[in-house]
Amino acid sequence: MAGNMKVLNALDSAKTQWYHFTAIIIAGMGFFTDAYDLFCISLVTKLLGRIYYHVNGSSKPGSLPPNVSAAINGVAFCGTIAGQLFFGWIGDKIGRKKVYGITLMIMSICSIASGLSFGRDPKTVMATLCFFRFWLGFGIGGDYPLSATIMSEYANKKTRGAFIAAVFAMQGFGILGGGIFAIIISAVYQACFKAPTYQVDPLGSTVPQADYVWRIILMAGSLPALLTYYWRMKMPETAHMEKVMQVDIGTEQKEPVVSAVKSGNEFGLFTKQFLRRHGLHLLGTASTWFLLDIAYYSQNLFQKDIFSAIGWIPAAKTMNAIEEVQKIARAQTLIALCSTVTIQLIGFTMMTVFMFALTIPYHHWTLPGHHIGFVIFPARLRSTCHGISAACGKLGAMVGAFGFLYLAQPQDKTTADAGYPAGIGVRNSLIVLGVVNLLGLFFTFLVPESKGKSLEEMSRENEDSTEEGAEVENHSSDNRTVPV
Repeated sequence: MAGNMKVLNALDSAKTQWYHFTAIIIAGMGFFTDAYDLFCISLVTKLLGRIYYHVNGSSKPGSLPPNVSAAINGVAFCGTIAGQLFFGWIGDKIGRKKVYGITLMIMSICSIASGLSFGRDPKTVMATLCFFRFWLGFGIGGDYPLSATIMSEYANKKTRGAFIAAVFAMQGFGILGGGIFAIIISAVYQACFKAPTYQVDPLGSTVPQADYVWRIILMAGSLPALLTYYWRMKMPETAHMEKVMQVDIGTEQKEPVVSAVKSGNEFGLFTKQFLRRHGLHLLGTASTWFLLDIAYYSQNLFQKDIFSAIGWIPAAKTMNAIEEVQKIARAQTLIALCSTVTIQLIGFTMMTVFMFALTIPYHHWTLPGHHIGFVIFPARLRSTCHGISAACGKLGAMVGAFGFLYLAQPQDKTTADAGYPAGIGVRNSLIVLGVVNLLGLFFTFLVPESKGKSLEEMSRENEDSTEEGAEVENHSSDNRTVPV
């Protein structure tokens, strides 16, 4: 497929152009939405406890029971794992473009539905919320491998790493956007509906209108996705995927082109040849993502508990319900502003240093990092392998979310939250996360360096291919291989 290779080589050597930035915005907004939807729940869990689990006569505001809190925080990750595996596989089978818009609509619809969770009693409301957040996670899971893979295949060889990092950096902006929006909404409601603190009036501290606050915050996650839907639908199939599907690059019709000789490297997933070439690579990307997300998601989802433990947020009984949302959002926004997106090796190193530093002065900082290892896999398996790696990451997120929920409880059971057993405390939990990051640092060395190499060089796709094969008609200069 000489014509195909010419186009791919042209894309690899192309100068940075406007379509590159268009692709960054389109794919990046997907990651922005992913982060907003996954982390905005941590802003409102304490409010949910006050509204639906108030206990008359208690000295503390109501809080979610352990099983409910675990479900609310973790159910989206269950959906994300399923979505990453399914859409990663389907993206390699029928193409990235066909399913790219579907994931966006799932995210948008389920974000709105989450805010409309209904029921006459707390159990019903929490059940419907968990149902919609599972499918929200399913859509988010599909967006992960597709957005990242599309960006890697649109980027040129020289700036691929920077462009992919820019897309992943939108996760930080998603967390920041969630915090800022929560501050605005809670400030507006607090100004309109005055309420005493819990210790002054336990019932009056949670005004009825507070029920709208968490719903609005969750529903707002649909807006960024909807704003880019039109442009996402206009994106053509990537050139690398069209080559795999053996179609004329630049056309929208997927008609098979009969090839005289099949390439010698057309092996399947988990065959001996795949394991020989990419087995350690997949282990590296999957293990590092797993270990990273244990620390990353646990400390992001439960920042509010860390803030309370180190005194960044006043005691819950000294605030009313909406004020508590505002204080939590303000602290999370500050952390998001301080975050730095870096390559994974540096990221794991700095996360390890800072996690251990947390246990000495006991101040909370965070420096997450990502290494995008999916560029090292063949195009026909790239989305699937990224989905597998990302799914391992979400398994780590579940371990972190559920584990930290219990481990961070005080060692004295009498001071633990209602319904929780004694834990090891926030300080010791952060030591555990520091060790996890250190392990991730070591596993990073299984992932090869991709800087300055084309996707074909990294994946060794053309290693065994012959130059024989059916000739493909020359492509005209106006063929569309980039977003418009």
